[in-house]
Amino acid sequence: MALTREQIQQVQTSFEQVEPIADQAAVIFYDKLFEYDPALRALFKGDMHEQGRMLMSTLKLAVRGLSDLDSLVPVLQKLAARHVDYGVKAADYTPVGNALLYTLKTGLGEHWNDSLREAWLEVYRTMAQVMKAHAH
Repeated sequence: MALTREQIQQVQTSFEQVEPIADQAAVIFYDKLFEYDPALRALFKGDMHEQGRMLMSTLKLAVRGLSDLDSLVPVLQKLAARHVDYGVKAADYTPVGNALLYTLKTGLGEHWNDSLREAWLEVYRTMAQVMKAHAH
């Protein structure tokens, strides 16, 4: 993973700002995800409120794990394997990433800027690469 310390710090600090609105952020995320790709709704069979909590919890774990990338990779690989079992395909990572960036932009409001967008984009690209390589 080729992330700079500054990018990791930016992502971790910005996620701390999103945490207080985690439930709302999850709603924004899934609404936007299903707008981008309505077919993905079929992958979610359980309670979406609980799914949102799991999403935010997993994202928190991943963001914290950026400080120790060697330990984060196996976690992402296990997550990738579970996602394959759920029916996730490599192409699904694009709308997920776009929905994540939209959610962060919305949730962070005036704190969102080009530098932060680039940091999150690099983090997501890196995580998605690890997951796709392990799953497909």
